[in-house]
Amino acid sequence: MHQFIILAAAAINQQQVEVADAPEDQIVVTGSRESVAIEAAPVSVAVLDREQLEALALPLAADVLRLFPGVSVASTGPKGTQTQVRIRGAEANHSLLFVDGIRFNDPAAGNEPRFELLTTDSLSRIEMVRGPQSALWGSEALGGVVAIETANPLRDAGFRALGEYGSLDSLRASAQFGMRSGDLGISGSGGWLRSDGIDSFGGGGDRDGFQTRSANLKVIFSPIAEQEIGLSGHWIDASSGFDGFDPASFRRADTLDSTDNKVMALRGWAASKWKGWSLLIDGDFLESDNRNMLDDAPLNRTAGSRFTLGTQLSRQIGRHRFTGAIEYEGEDFRARDQSFFGQTDQDRSRDLNAYVGEWHAEWSQRVATDVALRHDDFSEFADATTLRASILFRPAAHWALHGSYGEGIAQPTFYDLYGFFPGSFVGNPDLKPERSKGWEAGLRWETRNGSLGLTGFSNRLQDEIVDIFDNVTFLGSTANADGRSRRRGAELEGRYSFSPRAELLLNYTYLESGEQQVAGKGRLREVRRPRHSANAALVGSAGKLSWGASLSYVGKRQDVDFDLFPAPRITLDDYLLGSLKLGYQVSRGLEAYARVENGFDADYQDVIGYNTPGRTVYAGLRLHLGR
Repeated sequence: MHQFIILAAAAINQQQVEVADAPEDQIVVTGSRESVAIEAAPVSVAVLDREQLEALALPLAADVLRLFPGVSVASTGPKGTQTQVRIRGAEANHSLLFVDGIRFNDPAAGNEPRFELLTTDSLSRIEMVRGPQSALWGSEALGGVVAIETANPLRDAGFRALGEYGSLDSLRASAQFGMRSGDLGISGSGGWLRSDGIDSFGGGGDRDGFQTRSANLKVIFSPIAEQEIGLSGHWIDASSGFDGFDPASFRRADTLDSTDNKVMALRGWAASKWKGWSLLIDGDFLESDNRNMLDDAPLNRTAGSRFTLGTQLSRQIGRHRFTGAIEYEGEDFRARDQSFFGQTDQDRSRDLNAYVGEWHAEWSQRVATDVALRHDDFSEFADATTLRASILFRPAAHWALHGSYGEGIAQPTFYDLYGFFPGSFVGNPDLKPERSKGWEAGLRWETRNGSLGLTGFSNRLQDEIVDIFDNVTFLGSTANADGRSRRRGAELEGRYSFSPRAELLLNYTYLESGEQQVAGKGRLREVRRPRHSANAALVGSAGKLSWGASLSYVGKRQDVDFDLFPAPRITLDDYLLGSLKLGYQVSRGLEAYARVENGFDADYQDVIGYNTPGRTVYAGLRLHLGR
């Protein structure tokens, strides 16, 4: 009976009923349990809308996320290979990803978001909230939250299509549609992206190419204003080649490794607003399957699934909004191998019940506060309670001061808890979730044509899950470190609109990120996190011409070279990436364009030993009919 009650009353992942009087691209859906306008968000947030995404024309979500403040991106070689995104110096599995309200972190890949699998052609917006947000959204919302949205069919009707060809025998094709009939709206898309790639090891071997196919469908029925029922689904089928390790020397080598990844996700929801009350009930399901092969011979496979069901109720009383939510989440994990004759096979399950409360108060036109508290009741390891408290103060017109204290957690992976190889690497069922506590404080200035903001932040990570080795038993395992890692820095970001059709975006991040595994000992600079990074993007149009240009500077950072023993720390050179897209309107609704990536032909590595593509050029056609 207990499980039935929890399943019948469990909580929302993300999707909220939009604020009625604000445009969709000016709404923050993850800064609070109820959506708020960007200028009212008491935390650091950045958004790119559909027009900006189309102007930049970058096909992979990871390349777009690189342009956000506070973000470090590391790809293990060419496009399509493992890509890790770190927000404010946090680990790769400390970012929480939502796609159309579906929690999209992969339970079969250490709960990391699989950004290398996500393309941009079907997206209407990308939102990022930086800093610990676990009090709102639970595990993995430790460095920040990324929310990706496809088109809303009740607002965005029409047809779009794209075809492109370019360097490395790259092909790109996509089509999206949206239509509305009365109270019913339907939208969907399909896309295909492939490339022969490059030799990521750089020894003159085979090219490591990739292919991604994706599709999504969304249906929304709204018979009465502020009442809706919706269903959305996503499907991804991707494959990529990569260079792995020599089985004899255990060093990087030009190998014929490849991986196949499949993701299927579905979400349904019902939302209603009435006389100050707001109710949302939703549920979603995600299933992933990852298969690794060597020269087409199967090596191993991991598969996972996640089921979430929830409910959320809000009440607006004057200037105060009270929100309560309950969540249930169940995860399954399966591992199979051929290379070790099934010795790593395992089947695991776990679940959680979560309870969330939030109080948002507008004390006056100048002062607003927000307090959220969440308790996660985990079935397989220690429970966790997290807090977030924020304040927004407007001392004068166009100016705002914001401050926030937040806590974040990241749950142990299945391999952390249960191990990988019996007699060699065993798990630790006594692990606690990793925990981060931190603050941010900032000043924002905003007018109709532009904005400028400066934010300082500091976060401390404790109970970090690390690998350990017992010299007596020769067993490897995991443990919670007793030291504390520290990530602190500052972000400067600005925006200026030259006209309604031309906009400049700028940001700079300074980051100090030190790792401490043993209390009382010094901190080591964390790898793959630059101390200095900066980005600029210019998008716009004039007459029949349109353009989208971006610059990304990534400063020097450290990595570890495991080809040598003992593994030394290596400093990776800084680099500058430039992209440019120029379009010309051939006729109404039809645009011809050309674009270049890595226009300065930078020779760089995100991960030691793995090369990345040089300058590449592309040409294509984009069709847009309707709104």
